[in-house]
Amino acid sequence: MALDLMKEKGVPIEKQLQSFNWRDMVRVPVSKLDDDAFTKVRIVLMNGIESEQLRFKHVCAQLNRDLQLPLAQVRRIEQFQQTMINWLLPPDLSPLETTLIFEQVAIEVTASIAQHEPDPYLAQVYRFGLLEDFDHLYRYSALYERTEGRDPNNILQSYTDILPGRPTAEEHRAPEDDLRDYYRRSQAAPITKMNAYTLVAGEYQTHDYYMTVGPQFADPLARQLYAEIAAIEEQHVTQYESIIDANESWLEKWMLHEASEIYNYVSCQKYESNPQVKAIWERFIDYELGQLHCAMDLFKQHEKRDPAEVLPSVLPEPIEYESHRQFVKEVLKNEVHLRAQGTQFVEREDPNSASARHRQALNQHG
Repeated sequence: MALDLMKEKGVPIEKQLQSFNWRDMVRVPVSKLDDDAFTKVRIVLMNGIESEQLRFKHVCAQLNRDLQLPLAQVRRIEQFQQTMINWLLPPDLSPLETTLIFEQVAIEVTASIAQHEPDPYLAQVYRFGLLEDFDHLYRYSALYERTEGRDPNNILQSYTDILPGRPTAEEHRAPEDDLRDYYRRSQAAPITKMNAYTLVAGEYQTHDYYMTVGPQFADPLARQLYAEIAAIEEQHVTQYESIIDANESWLEKWMLHEASEIYNYVSCQKYESNPQVKAIWERFIDYELGQLHCAMDLFKQHEKRDPAEVLPSVLPEPIEYESHRQFVKEVLKNEVHLRAQGTQFVEREDPNSASARHRQALNQHG
């Protein structure tokens, strides 16, 4: 039976707050090699999703005094949720191996989203970003083979091809070429909004991870590679956040964040093969429903509006956690040459464009 966001109340906030303890949060991690690669993909993505909730609610609290207490209550729960999820990662993953998982997330999740996005323009935006992450995986894989002497497919489990994408050196753009047209909040399909919120969270986490681990490498090429790709990840956050309608109110955005979390947990639960992890996804679906209804009550109280104006009653089809090899190959074949010009994509870049000058300055010393 489909989940009804309006009727399913989930677990009350007060009960959620009392449900966590350290032993509950810090569990036996999954296996680096024995668990399915997509289990680790889901863990990494959902850690990023929860991290985005904390970031959004902190900014919201700074600008909305009346909401500070409920925001603090929900943030505390999300801090514990993120801890439980993030601590599932295997302790024997090297920083580079974790990086390979981050890029597998970016490729496979974005590929699924691009195929299910009903807005043709936004679907192309996602394909455009996908080809850049594809090249990042290629470059990190080469670094992994050189520095650790192991096959990246031990981590990727051959779900994702390792091939060049749009060359990373050509991905650096002037800020005006990273902004995209935005969906209209009154017209966009629910899946369109959830797609955007999902990818902002994923790319933001990737950027922060690369900025954290990059300086820890002694190898000069590794340090340079992380610095370069972290800059592209910041561009990706810029790209994906710009497609969200800035006219959404803070409480609209709060509800959409919670609905996006439910959507992602439902997607994870459907495909999860590890029973321990699957139980966590199921538990957090109920928690997110409770958090959504907290936001819905505040929306009704402060804006005097019906949440049904913003939210669907039934969730869209879930993200597909499976290999999208053939789709990626087709996109690579047909669109790798495209470049951004303003909010549009063009066959050929003007050699005197702002992005060309920006790239020339960045790449002048290799």
